[in-house]
Amino acid sequence: MAVTQEDKELLALFGHPDSREKGFTLIVRKYQERLYWHIRRLVIDHDDANDVLQNVFIKVWKNLDNFREDAQLYTWLYKIATNECLTFLDSLKRKAAISLSDVESGLSNKLQADPNYDPAKIEWKLQNAILSLPEKQRTVFSLRYYDEMPYEEMSRVLDTSEGALKASYHHAVKKVEEFLKNN
Repeated sequence: MAVTQEDKELLALFGHPDSREKGFTLIVRKYQERLYWHIRRLVIDHDDANDVLQNVFIKVWKNLDNFREDAQLYTWLYKIATNECLTFLDSLKRKAAISLSDVESGLSNKLQADPNYDPAKIEWKLQNAILSLPEKQRTVFSLRYYDEMPYEEMSRVLDTSEGALKASYHHAVKKVEEFLKNN
């Protein structure tokens, strides 16, 4: 799927030296909230999500000239955001020299430390269920459930076949359902 007309206009603004900053600002305004929530669902903490989002937009600024318009702009942005999240989570593991389950436990603790956390509310139960998923399933579930991203776009973001993504999502849904039943 090609770039939308609106995105073509934003890219044209960015491509012209006199309107480069304006074009970038408009791209940020258009996509920052969607990207923030995608990132937040993966890294959990608000401050961490803001840090990752800032890194995403730094990479976008540096690499937007290289964007090929054979995919949608949001797909390219989500790919950068997803990779930045995975890099961030990997750095947590390396810094602490801890296992993935310890990182997931840390994310769960951050979720529970949120001042709005109420374990009786379904949205918090759902977040805990999602955190119980392996990293790849959590990412696929988030992109499909929250962002309603088609599998075709998701396969570009995650460099994985549509069949593998459908299987990951199916397994994630079953695990979430099981978690919610038992908790």
